[in-house]
Amino acid sequence: MSTPPYPHEGGCTCGHVRYQVTRAPFVVHCCHCRWCQRQTGTAFALNALIEAPHIEITKGEVEETVVASPSGKGQTIARCPHCKIAVWSNYFMGGIEKGIRFLRVGTLDNPDLLPPDVHIFTATKQPWVQLPEGDRVVDTFYDYAEVWSEEDNAWRLEQLEALKSD
Repeated sequence: MSTPPYPHEGGCTCGHVRYQVTRAPFVVHCCHCRWCQRQTGTAFALNALIEAPHIEITKGEVEETVVASPSGKGQTIARCPHCKIAVWSNYFMGGIEKGIRFLRVGTLDNPDLLPPDVHIFTATKQPWVQLPEGDRVVDTFYDYAEVWSEEDNAWRLEQLEALKSD
């Protein structure tokens, strides 16, 4: 399936928050970890990792809540202040958490546009979830160089390097 050109739009359930995505994601994760299962109340979370400036709020505002995460460094969840739908999260990611948003694919007006590139933490997936044959599947996490494009991985490494010099 080819993805139509950007931008793509999305928002929360009540319509208070609307956003526009202006570039393709680095990667789309389908996360099967127990933390995502618990925090979403379902079998997995589908997140598109997008450079933060490329997700622009076009209407409303989000409220941020910090919750626990497996790393112990927390996860900041951006929610609609009215309907409380999670629109994106920021994870620590070695210190570049402000640079990458984990956009909840289901909040896009057309979530069909971003199927998963990789299924992560499948060692803890629900046993009744059947993963499509041929999909990239890993027990826990992956090597960035094997999953991200060379250009996107170079961006990630530059961000980490910049943190060292600060």
